[in-house]
Amino acid sequence: MQMTFRWYGKDDPVTLENIRQIPGMEGIVSAIYDIPVGEVWPQERIHTLKEEVESHGLKLSVIESVPVHEDIKLGRPTRERLIDNYKQTIRNLAAEDIRIICYNFMPVFDWTRTDLNYEYPDGSHALIFDEEVSKKMDPVNGELALPGWDASYTKEEMAAVIDAYKEVDEEKLWENLAYFINEIIPVAEEVGVEMAIHPDDPPYSIFGLPRIITDLDAVKRFLDLYDSKANGVTLCVGSFASDPKNNPIEILRYALSRNRVNFMHARNIRLGQGKSFKECAHPSKYGSIDMYEVIKALYEYRFTGPIRPDHGRMIWGETGRPGYGLYDRALGATYLYGLYEAIVKENEEEKEWEK
Repeated sequence: MQMTFRWYGKDDPVTLENIRQIPGMEGIVSAIYDIPVGEVWPQERIHTLKEEVESHGLKLSVIESVPVHEDIKLGRPTRERLIDNYKQTIRNLAAEDIRIICYNFMPVFDWTRTDLNYEYPDGSHALIFDEEVSKKMDPVNGELALPGWDASYTKEEMAAVIDAYKEVDEEKLWENLAYFINEIIPVAEEVGVEMAIHPDDPPYSIFGLPRIITDLDAVKRFLDLYDSKANGVTLCVGSFASDPKNNPIEILRYALSRNRVNFMHARNIRLGQGKSFKECAHPSKYGSIDMYEVIKALYEYRFTGPIRPDHGRMIWGETGRPGYGLYDRALGATYLYGLYEAIVKENEEEKEWEK
C-alpha cells in the first residue's frame, strides 16, 4: 500500500515540507479548490498543482475530490453539459498522469458533525456527531458550515436546493447515480483512471436528505452498476462504522474480493448511544474499529493502492482546519505503516517456517 496525506493547498497550515518528513510518506491527496463546481479543471492548473507536490519529493497520488454538481444528483436537464465537463476533467487529470479520483454523491452536504472541537479528558480535541443534537440543527437558518462543504451557496440557494430534494427519494438518487456512472466510467476506462466513490458520512439520512452509499448492500449494488475496475470505492472504514449496524471489515473484505477498492481512508471512531460517535486516535484500543484487521485485509488481498490516515484529533496545542491537523494524522500514518510492516514480516516468517 502507498501511504498518502491530505493537503489543502498553499493555504493549508500543514505544509508539504511538514508532510514529507512523516516516515513512510509517499503521496499527496489534494484538489483544486477555487474552480466552481461543474466547470472543467484546466490542464495547466492541474500541472501546476502536480509540479508543486513533486517539487517536495512527493507524488500527487489522488484527487479528492472532483465535486459532482447538484444538478447531476437531481437529474436536471443541465446535467448533460455538466457531465461533459466532468468527463473532460477526467481526461485532463489523466493527461497529467493522475490515475485516481475520489468523489461522492451525497446531496448538498459532505461529511457532517455536530461539534468540531469536542474536548477529551486528555485535552485533545476531535470532531463528534451527536444524533440528538443533529435533529435540532438547521442548515438553512443556522450557521452550520463544515470544511469540505460547498461554500458557494447563499442561504436562499441552499434552501432552494434542499427543497428540490423533496422530489428525489433514494431510488431516484440511485437512478441519477447510475446515469452518471454509465456516462463517466467509459471515459475513465479509456484514459486509465480509477474512480473511487466515498461512502456517505455519516451513512444515513441527514436533514431529511436521501443517502445511498451506506452499507454492504449499497456497495454491492453500486459495484454492479458498472462492472469495471474503473468503477470502484473509497473504502472509508470510519464512515461505514459510524452506523452501528455496519461491519466495516466485512464491507472492506467484500470490496477487496472484487478488486474494487481504489482508495483507502483509515479513520477510527468510538460509537456512542444510538448513531452518535466520536472521532478518536487511530489505534484500535481507542475506537470501535480493529485497525489491525483493516490492514490485515489489505495485505491478504495484496492491496497496492493509496491509503491515508483520515480525520485526526487536534493535539499538543495545534489549531487549524478541524480534523486535518498535522500531528495526530502523522501519528496515524506511522501507526498504520507499522501495522503493515509487522503483518508483512509476520507472514514472511510463516512462509519460512512452512518450508
